[in-house]
Amino acid sequence: MADTEAMAKSINLYEAKTYLSDLVERAARGEEIVIAKAGKPMARLVGLPKVRVKRSSAFGRNLMGVTYVAPDVEKDIPLGVLLGRKSIR
Repeated sequence: MADTEAMAKSINLYEAKTYLSDLVERAARGEEIVIAKAGKPMARLVGLPKVRVKRSSAFGRNLMGVTYVAPDVEKDIPLGVLLGRKSIR
């Protein structure tokens, strides 16, 4: 633990309160900051690991297999366009 504290930037509590926002940004970028009170290390400020959200393999799929087409679909969009036979232009 002493090795970690030697590598980390130490800052006093008053200064940490004044510059907390900047210190949090630095910690988020990977810097480790030790906060000391009266010269004694009291806390360590480190960034959290980036968590990648894993999407379900079913994301965006038609799970129930039901497709509904309104009876008046051709009023707005010609059927040929829907089937890919014609362009909209």
